[in-house]
Amino acid sequence: MRIPPYYRRPSWQRFFAGMAIGGVLSWCVFVYIFGEWQERYSLEIHTQEAEIKELENEKEIWQKEFKKLNKENEELLTVQEIVVKIDQSALKKYNLDEYSLYQTEDAIKEDISILMARDIKSVGQSIELVKRIIVNKTHPINGKRYRADIQSIIIDTTLVLEVELLLN
Repeated sequence: MRIPPYYRRPSWQRFFAGMAIGGVLSWCVFVYIFGEWQERYSLEIHTQEAEIKELENEKEIWQKEFKKLNKENEELLTVQEIVVKIDQSALKKYNLDEYSLYQTEDAIKEDISILMARDIKSVGQSIELVKRIIVNKTHPINGKRYRADIQSIIIDTTLVLEVELLLN
């Protein structure tokens, strides 16, 4: 079996030459189109990567801000300080000095110091217990025994107690 001698016929030579030129031209067109697509897609990928980085940075900033606000809100919702104010009429009424009143205020603060750093809701629920702790305790001042009577309680980040001393 032998290959037919198509190389001698000009029509077949033109056909094969056309196929070769068509193949080269189609390959060039394919490479050009493929290159354009790749360029477009790589540009799209780079813009999406930049957008993703920007959004991640923005998300990180929001998360930091959110954590900071949560921490601030948490601090706002807990008792940060306890202030005890004794009515100044006890100074004249029972002939007491300022230092004795200061010591009594400190003693009351120590009695209710368990309320520090607790949330305001739980402090509000346990206010009856706080009243009993303060009212039932006697404070010895200058050889006499006094008990504290609560006049008002203000519950916020600062727990304010206004107390009146009564002779027991």
